[in-house]
Amino acid sequence: MPDFNHLDPAIVDSIVQSQMATMSPEVIAAGGAGKAYQDVAAAAAIAIQDATDMLRNVSTIATTAIGTALAELIATGEPRAMEALSAAQGTIRQATEDYARICAAAAAMLKEFPQG
Repeated sequence: MPDFNHLDPAIVDSIVQSQMATMSPEVIAAGGAGKAYQDVAAAAAIAIQDATDMLRNVSTIATTAIGTALAELIATGEPRAMEALSAAQGTIRQATEDYARICAAAAAMLKEFPQG
């Protein structure tokens, strides 16, 4: 076993102070809380990204349906084309509202989570 009695006291003090600065229960707890906040923030960002993808995808499908309905309406005057047009527009409105709710929920969750 090494003999630590011959170490310079300044070196020993430096090591002890470094350990206290990095390994104290307060530092470990604050680091853990900060990591938890970062994880929650990342989850909120992913939820918003997923909601953005959903809105983009719904908009693409609904816009295609609107174009198809308009083409049908112009070509044939089919009244059901107006129903399809209205349904597609309603889908876009609903997706936009869902997107806003998801973003607001993610922001609220992050705002309420302790930052450490």
